[in-house]
Amino acid sequence: MKAGALGTHNTLGVARDHNARYILASTSEIYGDPLEHPQRESYWGHVDPIGLRSVYDEAKRFAEALTMAYHRYHHINTGIVRIFNTYGPRMRLDDGRAIPNFIQQALRNEELTIYGDGSQTRSFCYVDDLVDGIIKLLNSEEHDPVNIGNPDEITVADLAKVVNEVIGNQKEAVFLKGKVAGDDPLRRQPDITRASTILNWEPKINLHQGLEKTIPYFIKKMKL
Repeated sequence: MKAGALGTHNTLGVARDHNARYILASTSEIYGDPLEHPQRESYWGHVDPIGLRSVYDEAKRFAEALTMAYHRYHHINTGIVRIFNTYGPRMRLDDGRAIPNFIQQALRNEELTIYGDGSQTRSFCYVDDLVDGIIKLLNSEEHDPVNIGNPDEITVADLAKVVNEVIGNQKEAVFLKGKVAGDDPLRRQPDITRASTILNWEPKINLHQGLEKTIPYFIKKMKL
């Protein structure tokens, strides 16, 4: 929370001093466990301010509010990118998210562990597509938030099947009940209409292609 709040405040001050374009890296967690699907930038979110994830969520929500305040009252040239799940080479092995966990388990020919029943959905954007979207936002004059993510929604259970298919792991997934945080979002899918219209951006790399580009990095890091 301190880094998200004070860091944003400090760097906005630097941008003001140097009359610089300022891009805030925000997150889809702004939307919480959404009641709207897919999520548009106009949606205010469904967030528990005292939940298990609230420190991160509220830091990002505050950072967006502060960024817009600097734009409105100090006339800073700001932009806000709301980043959805992103993956690719150079992720940490202990990242803790689904794709790094699944890839490592599949490469070891282990069962893939899924928390909950696997029906929760995510939308995974390959890192090259994300970077392309951020650069286009940076070079634009857009100030309001813009979703950057892949709108192809997939359940976590189906993601496990895709990872096993690409790697060739024959082990099934196992489901661990009662491990999901109470406010873990059940569905996550970006509406990228604004990115497509304003930035002429949309993702080019599908999940299979992205995994094929990502897995060699994990093989190297795991020394397999």
